[in-house]
Amino acid sequence: MDDIIQGISNFRGNIFPGQRQMYRQLVRDGQHPQALIIACADSRVSPEHITQAGPGDLFVCRNAGNIVPPFSQQNGGVSSAIEYAVVALGVRDIVVCGHSDCGAMKGLMTPEALASMPNVAAWLRHSHAASRIVCEAYPAGMDPKDHHRALALENVVVQLSNLRTHPSVAAGLAKGELRLHGWFFEIESGQVLAYCGEAGRFVPIDESEDMPVAHTPAQRIAAPEMARVAVAAE
Repeated sequence: MDDIIQGISNFRGNIFPGQRQMYRQLVRDGQHPQALIIACADSRVSPEHITQAGPGDLFVCRNAGNIVPPFSQQNGGVSSAIEYAVVALGVRDIVVCGHSDCGAMKGLMTPEALASMPNVAAWLRHSHAASRIVCEAYPAGMDPKDHHRALALENVVVQLSNLRTHPSVAAGLAKGELRLHGWFFEIESGQVLAYCGEAGRFVPIDESEDMPVAHTPAQRIAAPEMARVAVAAE
């Protein structure tokens, strides 16, 4: 804790004075983040650091395994963060960010290691689909390192599917106002991969190319004839 306390002291004495006006403006104008990022709680993965974002730029929700439970009537922190970000803050981009060397994915691979952590084991049930995909759709007898990487990547895709079950997200996608992204941060190299929904795979993010998107904004109404009637009635 000594280092943490020293960091607070340095912030208050050396950093904050030069940013006082920015923080006052953030209080005066409120927050208007560019995106919601759902990332792993792993201490080595900091969305703000990876994206070089400043205060007010990102609305961040972190948990073990960058998991998005499917929507249910039971209240949860991740569900509340998603709803608030979309409805109250009006974010237009949501990112699910996984990473290499993820302890949660290691737990999925070795469930016996979670015997003394029943809450963690229960939480990881939201990633069982990813585990099943790797076990049945990938070659048998994979190297453990390759297995772990495949599991972490598939987990991002599974959580994106779970994300789409949330009413605010489903509505945002249907209105063409929301984009969903799947990222994978390689701790050892600093590279960030993005899931391309069109290609069905992860590709490196290249500044010279358009950002790959998992689910692009595309206005979709299942009963357009009813929508036309509604518009005409107005």
